[in-house]
Amino acid sequence: MVFDPTNDLTEYKNTQFISTQSLWIILSSLLLIASLFSSHIYASEIYTWVDEYGVTHFSQEPPEQQSAEKMYSEDIKPKKIGSVSPTSSPKMAKASTELERAALAIKHSDKAQAKSICESARHSLNVLTSHSKLNRKSKETGKTVAMTEEQRQATIAEQKERISLFCEK
Repeated sequence: MVFDPTNDLTEYKNTQFISTQSLWIILSSLLLIASLFSSHIYASEIYTWVDEYGVTHFSQEPPEQQSAEKMYSEDIKPKKIGSVSPTSSPKMAKASTELERAALAIKHSDKAQAKSICESARHSLNVLTSHSKLNRKSKETGKTVAMTEEQRQATIAEQKERISLFCEK
């Protein structure tokens, strides 16, 4: 093999040009692919609505029997945590005072019944908090069905309210 400096330099320059050109093609292809899979394509629809108690709900599926506002996840701006304090709904405040009035009427008219309600609520709360797998009789069918965790937590809240209303402090 004979050494020819001009020939080797020409081949070297051509290979360098080809590799630079290939690099630009690869980089532009990667940029195109990255832009196709950007977060704007994955923006999801979010539905928001307010229930009868004034609680705002967010979901990716619209509610069945309420109208909901449709928004996109990319349009939601994050807010400071704790910047807005929750307020109680006037419906809930009115309902609680009605319950308090009814409980007060029972306590004044029949102390034995109030004591019985208190003891029953304390017993039910004890059972609900000491056991996680519970069954209850369905009001519609009369069959025994397993109580879900949500039902158990709601019943615990009800029993605590009964205790606060009927038991002596």
